[in-house]
Amino acid sequence: MTNTDVRKRKLASDDKSSQQNRRKGSPSAGNGNGRGGVTSGLKVSFLCLVVSVVLLLSVFGVYQLFYAKSAQSNLTKSSVLPTVSINYRSYNNKQQQKSQSGSGLASDNASPYLARLASKLGYSKVQYAAIIDAGSTGSRVLAYKFNRSFIDNKLVLYEELFKERKPGLSSFADKPHEGAHSIKLLLDEARAFIPKEHWSSTPLVLKATAGLRLLPQSKAENLLNAVRDLFAKSEFSVDIDAVEIMDGTDEGIFSWFTVNFLLGRLSKTNQAAALDLGGGSTQVTFSPTDPEQVPVYDKYMHEVITSNKKINVFTHSYLGLGLMAARHAVFTKGYSAEETFVESICVNPIIANRTWIYGNVKYQVSGKENSKSSAEQPVVDFEACLELVKSKVMPLVKPKPFTLKQHAVAAFSYYFERAIESGLVDPTAGGETTVEAYRKKAQEICAIPNDEQPFMCFDLTFISVLLREGFGLNDGKKIKLYKKIDGHEISWALGCAYNVLTSDEKFNNS
Repeated sequence: MTNTDVRKRKLASDDKSSQQNRRKGSPSAGNGNGRGGVTSGLKVSFLCLVVSVVLLLSVFGVYQLFYAKSAQSNLTKSSVLPTVSINYRSYNNKQQQKSQSGSGLASDNASPYLARLASKLGYSKVQYAAIIDAGSTGSRVLAYKFNRSFIDNKLVLYEELFKERKPGLSSFADKPHEGAHSIKLLLDEARAFIPKEHWSSTPLVLKATAGLRLLPQSKAENLLNAVRDLFAKSEFSVDIDAVEIMDGTDEGIFSWFTVNFLLGRLSKTNQAAALDLGGGSTQVTFSPTDPEQVPVYDKYMHEVITSNKKINVFTHSYLGLGLMAARHAVFTKGYSAEETFVESICVNPIIANRTWIYGNVKYQVSGKENSKSSAEQPVVDFEACLELVKSKVMPLVKPKPFTLKQHAVAAFSYYFERAIESGLVDPTAGGETTVEAYRKKAQEICAIPNDEQPFMCFDLTFISVLLREGFGLNDGKKIKLYKKIDGHEISWALGCAYNVLTSDEKFNNS
């Protein structure tokens, strides 16, 4: 199944009738022959059942009304995922839009209390999903435990497993079986989290991102085939397209969905923009606030259907603008492809032959002397490094998301990690920073001979250029940094898991 097919799938929510249990009346009651007692008992039991269902539905309705109002102004505090359609399609494909018009209806949030009550009464079932994110710098397994209500078919997220292993799958380009073994170790974590009786009904998915996109096709396919062989023996539910290289559009849309759902912004008129900085690529996803902006982005627009409306979303994956890909472009400037001993003006002169691996190639990176540095005070020439980074970044920012500045910005992955590691924000609380703060912190770090963080000067300089010159954000623009929201990892995997469980009939109706 192609990525286009994936985008066409609907996240449908079919109502299921509740299961009712019959009770028998006591034969000793009534007129003495037992029949009257049975009839009377049945009537009373039936009446009690009807009253219970009415009360349950009434409470559910009151909650729905309350939540719909409160969600507009408060961040979500529950662990409940709505049945939200993340079926999306190219905005400029008019015929496709017409043929799918009206699809993707979705319901609102369900109450965790009611979900637990329904579970105790036998009105819900447990469902699991296991998603493996094969990124460029590491692979991660995210396994989710949901409850699905038989009453309204809603999914409630109760538990989440997150485990990571490094290096990434692409590092095993010449050793596909070793790469598959690294995935097996993550799969074993999922096996321990998910009870064996649920394996056959649990979707298992692996999506590879920029790391495999940058490999030669033959090597990428060898890795994927090794993983497919592993999955075929897993005893989990594995579709034909369960192991593949993920389209950058999927990555952006699923991340945007996850962020805005967990922030309680899906129903708002101005959702948060999602900025994801990986190793090989970076994704920018947002919904333009002005309808007149939509045609400007043309082929980068996609329609996302949420619980109460359709949202036109811009998303693009900028291949080559991941943090590690950018490092490679800058560190190897002026060198031939075969040379692995390199010097860079973005590295402090005290750094000598520091090992760094990229694309399965081991580099020895050293700092370069400059006129502003001395033996007593070795520093990076920040301005020279800044101009070099700009020359590498700007040609790759196409299209330029010039209306991104109109949105609240939620940033994660390396945006978050480098801010924490450099002391830009509190390491436990995370928090908020600005574009200007990234630039100032870069200048500060570049003026320090830091042997423990030899590439932090470049990393912060690159991030500041990407945000300011690349994406057009002004110095005072606030950047909200996240690793988790409400205890859940910020990852496209959550949106992907939800997509599989709500769009595939064998999970939706099993």
